[in-house]
Amino acid sequence: MKQLVLTVIGKDKAGLVEQLARVINDHNGNWMASNLSHLAGYFAGIVQIEVAEPDLGDLVTGLSQITDLDIKVQQGEHSELNKQQQLRFVITGNDRPGIVRELSSVIKHKGTNIIQFSSNRQSAPNWGVPLFHAEATVQLPAGLSRDEVIKALEAIAADIVVDVETATD
Repeated sequence: MKQLVLTVIGKDKAGLVEQLARVINDHNGNWMASNLSHLAGYFAGIVQIEVAEPDLGDLVTGLSQITDLDIKVQQGEHSELNKQQQLRFVITGNDRPGIVRELSSVIKHKGTNIIQFSSNRQSAPNWGVPLFHAEATVQLPAGLSRDEVIKALEAIAADIVVDVETATD
């Protein structure tokens, strides 16, 4: 089986996911995982699928015929993430320009790898400023403690709170 990673974007409208799923199914593909969002009037996402090699060409052709979505197809690589060295956390703090750059810089400098990251801006009427909210899963390098990563993230600013949701040692 071949692993494919699709990146998709198009002006949002009803039925886009169904259209994409139908083409994948019609060409014997299997929808494995996805992250789909509505952002500023656009539908955007990433989809992992698998397909048997004989069906690969027809599937890629079918995907290219979806006119409502701009679809880029990448050949996936088989990777086994070491669940024993992953840390999942939630970050909350006052929103400001550059907060994602600051967080990702700390994560990079600690040698960790971002496995999953999602963020949004939430209203906080009692605070007077919007709140930044992010959820992330990172893979820790051998020998790095989760407490060290949490302390480094919290050191960015006094208003940042890092909560560990799920951690495996």
